[in-house]
Amino acid sequence: MKAGLITVLQLATAVAGQYSHQQPLSAEGSSNSKPDSYQFEWPVKRVAVIGTGVGGLIAYREFTEHGFEVDIYERDSVAGGNWHYTDETAVDAPIPNAHVAVGDYEPSLPPKGVSYPYTKEWKSDGETAAYYRRVHRAPKPIWASLKSNAPAPIQQIRETPWPKGTEWELPHAKLSRYIRAFASWHGVNANDGNPHAFYNTRVEHVERNAAGWTLIAKELVKTEANTTRATWTKKDYDAVVVATGRYNAPNIPVIDGLAKWNEEFPGKLRHSRQYRRPEVYANKTVLIIGAATSGGEIAREVIQHAKQVYVSVRADKYRGPHFALADHLRRLPPNITLVGEIKTFANPESSIESSEIHLVNGTVISGLDHVIFGTGYRYTYPFLPQYHNPSLGTNGTLPREEGVTQPLITDGSHIRSLYLDAFYIPDPTLLFINANFGMQSFTYAEFVSLAAAKVWSGAADFPNTSALWAWYDKAVVDRLGFGRQFQFYGTERTQDALRFFVGWLNDAATKYGGKQIDNLPAENAEISKIWSGARWGNPNRGSSFPSNLVDVVTPDAPRVDGSEPWVQDAVYSDWW
Repeated sequence: MKAGLITVLQLATAVAGQYSHQQPLSAEGSSNSKPDSYQFEWPVKRVAVIGTGVGGLIAYREFTEHGFEVDIYERDSVAGGNWHYTDETAVDAPIPNAHVAVGDYEPSLPPKGVSYPYTKEWKSDGETAAYYRRVHRAPKPIWASLKSNAPAPIQQIRETPWPKGTEWELPHAKLSRYIRAFASWHGVNANDGNPHAFYNTRVEHVERNAAGWTLIAKELVKTEANTTRATWTKKDYDAVVVATGRYNAPNIPVIDGLAKWNEEFPGKLRHSRQYRRPEVYANKTVLIIGAATSGGEIAREVIQHAKQVYVSVRADKYRGPHFALADHLRRLPPNITLVGEIKTFANPESSIESSEIHLVNGTVISGLDHVIFGTGYRYTYPFLPQYHNPSLGTNGTLPREEGVTQPLITDGSHIRSLYLDAFYIPDPTLLFINANFGMQSFTYAEFVSLAAAKVWSGAADFPNTSALWAWYDKAVVDRLGFGRQFQFYGTERTQDALRFFVGWLNDAATKYGGKQIDNLPAENAEISKIWSGARWGNPNRGSSFPSNLVDVVTPDAPRVDGSEPWVQDAVYSDWW
């Protein structure tokens, strides 16, 4: 046996010790001959990719390079995913939250029995037409001054590294151009004329058929000043890749009286995804609910213009090692007023300024002009309604019996029933890219996409269904059950996962031929420590707030020096 193969197999075995539930496979046999391997019901040739963010574009590259016929769908007008900034904002978030299956949007389907493609054209006033296009394309949740929370040497696609001398801190505009350049390099940008790239086209429904998946999509375009045209298409695919990101369905907490405030004071309560510039809040009193990535950064900006800014946080209940909320709070300037958890939005008065908010500790806040929710997002896939089951709540489960549909989404805090957080276990021709947080999506997508390309082409062994569920069941235990923390990777889990992919995929390349993959450069870890320490972990920076106040709000806060893994996790967690 060659030394290189010995190294690969030894690595796979070593990683199995930490990642044993991912079962690297032996060097004998093939995916078509091993009796304990998964047997796909049909050959995979045609693949649909949903989304042209970095994950979807990398998936497109991998699948086309492996000979698949690939169509890619994007509801927006250009590639870039969340990094495509516009001054246009998303529509108001529903308060209370919409049903989780339509948390992002309500699918729009043509009348039953129509022939495809089906086209409908209508006239409406300019404001109404613009509203429907805005709902369709969903403006992204980034603001004018936003810069990436990851450094350039780490936030890059390995095929197209940043030019030497690129500053580590990346403005959103530079990242947006970078992603579009990558799309153009692979001939899939909006202006490349690629007949397999569908822009301004939202996927409305995906459903299993006898030998694959049926996908219905809707293109929405402006044809004249006040004329809109919608065209629905219907296509069959052997596999579907979901790369729609994690920031589509805003999460609004359940607080007594909040819905009434929303009715009485339209436009005064907004989710952070609608925030663009701080000047809007000049000389205003603003309450920001939440103080992690989006809430904290918005507060730091708004306080430079507002008359007063309150930031409301609740006790840090995040389970497992992590970068505590208290250390997010230490980034807030001292002229912000930090308050505790909200108990109720009291009965609204004639104006928002004269209305009161009562905190759990009895404090009363009034005189507000605006409320901003920096309270994150829910997972939702409106085009897959059959895999949403909110009746299960956070922890409910279903028996694994024939005819019982295993859910992907329950309460929206996490995703269920996935092997390697990617393959849908009951049918592994449904794949999810970059569904986790606490990892770097610009690189992680390459490993998952290559794995799927090899598995679907028969160039890598894939465990049987029992083994897939065994991995999943162990993951549930290791991650302390379901809930938001279930999707969190963090530095150490990400490194374990990447080592596993390297061992598994290079073993497959040795057995069946094809592309090998290298792990990330070793210097990335040192870059991460330097960046994280400078941005978050300076032990001499002190606190903007008295320690007793921070400790009361978040009593379990660790004290960190920038090298702890969860400090690095804070940089890559994307807790928007």
